[in-house]
Amino acid sequence: MKPGNMEDEIMRDHYDFSNAKKNPYVSKLKKQITIRLDEDTIDYFKEMSEESGIKYQQLINLYLADCARKNLKLNINWKAS
Repeated sequence: MKPGNMEDEIMRDHYDFSNAKKNPYVSKLKKQITIRLDEDTIDYFKEMSEESGIKYQQLINLYLADCARKNLKLNINWKAS
């Protein structure tokens, strides 16, 4: 037997997952994505971050989550050139 394997087997005997339940918060987990933002937008949230002590990525997430929760829609009016 390789070193450590016997300890692993002994530890497994101490755990019983037969009544385990799925994590109810799994749907709340965050997913990493790549997004391109204007430098001014990033600077805005970084300034808010310094004022609030909350990481700027978290502030962006909170802001977008609030928009989604309120079902806010953008009013986009493209000007003809």
